[in-house]
Amino acid sequence: MKRKVLGVLLTSLIAAQAAHAAEIYNKDGNKLDLDGFVEGMRYISNDDSQNGDQSYMRLGIKGETQINDQLTGYGRWQMQANANTSEDQHDQMFTRFAFAGLKFSDYGSLDYGRSDGVMYDTLSYTDMQPEFDGMTYNSDQFMFHRGNSLLTYRNNDFFGLVDGLNFALQYQGKNGGAGEPGERSVLRQNGDGYGMSLSYDIGAGVSVAGSFFSSDRTNDQNNAAVMGNGDRAEAYAAALKYEANGAYLAVMYTQAYNASRFGSLPSDTKRDSVYGYANKSQIFEAYAGYTFDFGLTPFVAYNQTRASKLGASTQTSGVAYGKQDLIKYVDLGASYAFNKNMNAFVDYQINLIDDSDFSRAAGVSTSDVVAMGVVYQF
Repeated sequence: MKRKVLGVLLTSLIAAQAAHAAEIYNKDGNKLDLDGFVEGMRYISNDDSQNGDQSYMRLGIKGETQINDQLTGYGRWQMQANANTSEDQHDQMFTRFAFAGLKFSDYGSLDYGRSDGVMYDTLSYTDMQPEFDGMTYNSDQFMFHRGNSLLTYRNNDFFGLVDGLNFALQYQGKNGGAGEPGERSVLRQNGDGYGMSLSYDIGAGVSVAGSFFSSDRTNDQNNAAVMGNGDRAEAYAAALKYEANGAYLAVMYTQAYNASRFGSLPSDTKRDSVYGYANKSQIFEAYAGYTFDFGLTPFVAYNQTRASKLGASTQTSGVAYGKQDLIKYVDLGASYAFNKNMNAFVDYQINLIDDSDFSRAAGVSTSDVVAMGVVYQF
């Protein structure tokens, strides 16, 4: 079934490209757009788990329907298919976004489904590198990034009264473990929660943003085998950016509690692994880039997640790790746009984390990685 659906979509894509347009339907108040990209990419690293082919493609559909003069319905879906596996591996296709909603003129929009959490409204300021960007926020981790069961209200220009002043209100329903819809591992669960974001375009290329969320944690997340504990997960973030005359500068800071996850569930071959959530964490990102008229964009960035108050679990035999870096690297490189549809890039992640008992037990990589890729987008 997946292959048949993908075949229909690709046929539509070929027809759309022949007409040199991403718009595949626009009639009687109904509009449908097709977008996506194909990326051929390879990692070079001493870490065997990362070294090698990382190619993939994404395909998405956005639709709108005009219900009346004040009301518009809309929906979005996007999938990713990894292209670095053999044909007998059938689990390499997944949904990134899938939501639908209504837009009420200047009164805002309301949608539900799998979309971005409100914390990403702040992270998006520094999520700019071609490959190693936004790595301090994880998907399916409360309201940090993409997640399920998200009910989101957004209002741009504050009901049409203040240009550049935008806000969002969000509720996330529980996504639990065994016996519940969408059963997932303890590192991708969440309880009921709520959040908000606010951004303002000050002018002269300067914008600011802030966001927060507070969510229940599940019983599984407070299991003795999982590091970190607390009834609620919370985070507070602020960001600032300058974008003008080809220059782009941005910084983001987040303070989080019981929310930054690390590690992976132990396997038969690695029973001594540690995993869970930091009781407290500080997240910082900074990015600087400049786009020349001929299409070259060199950049430099810094990402860090510093965990503190790491407790002990049954997996660590009572060992507590205190303060540890979960992510810490300098990132530099450049991208070159041949035109609006084709670009190439080099992205060099200089890892600043030293090898330690914690990095080995939590599976935190300490190796540098170079990513090289070419992208066709439509």
